[in-house]
Amino acid sequence: MKKIIAGKKYDTNTAKILGSAGYSHPGDFSFWTEQLYCKRTGEFFLYGVGGPMSKYSRSVDCNTFTGGEEIIPLTVKEAQKWAEKHLSVEKYEEIFRACEE
Repeated sequence: MKKIIAGKKYDTNTAKILGSAGYSHPGDFSFWTEQLYCKRTGEFFLYGVGGPMSKYSRSVDCNTFTGGEEIIPLTVKEAQKWAEKHLSVEKYEEIFRACEE
């Protein structure tokens, strides 16, 4: 997915995927998956996909929802908070060791 947000380009095809988390499977209305990415510039973002009962849902009609996808730019602190919740200690340290030194 490619998206321009606040004049900056975010592209899941060119950024490096650092980790992922999710719930259930695509047939489940509550399904969601998120992937943490880092651009070549060092900026972080999340790419999320979810079903009609997830935070990635979108309205298509009155009281009718469908699944959706979104790119969410993150600060370093926000990326660290996401990684603390969803990744192993080893993976967290591998990603953020340079940030903390």
